[in-house]
Amino acid sequence: MDSAMISKIQKAKQYAQERDRIQFDTFSVTFQGNHNTYTVTYDHGNWSCTCRFFAQRGICSHTMALEHILQNMIEPIRLPETVV
Repeated sequence: MDSAMISKIQKAKQYAQERDRIQFDTFSVTFQGNHNTYTVTYDHGNWSCTCRFFAQRGICSHTMALEHILQNMIEPIRLPETVV
């Protein structure tokens, strides 16, 4: 392996440890829930999920789980006023 590639691999490992370098802006994931598969999207701080609970409450276990997984890499969930 050439030295340039070794350097890039080392830098990638460093970046992976320094998660504060990364902030997600938009993404879409498929989330396998206990009862069904849902599509969860994130767009500049706004979550969306295709589950019924999200449609009723504007937040759900799927979006909260992803926020926990991506802690410090996305803007925190803003709870709907009906929840607060």
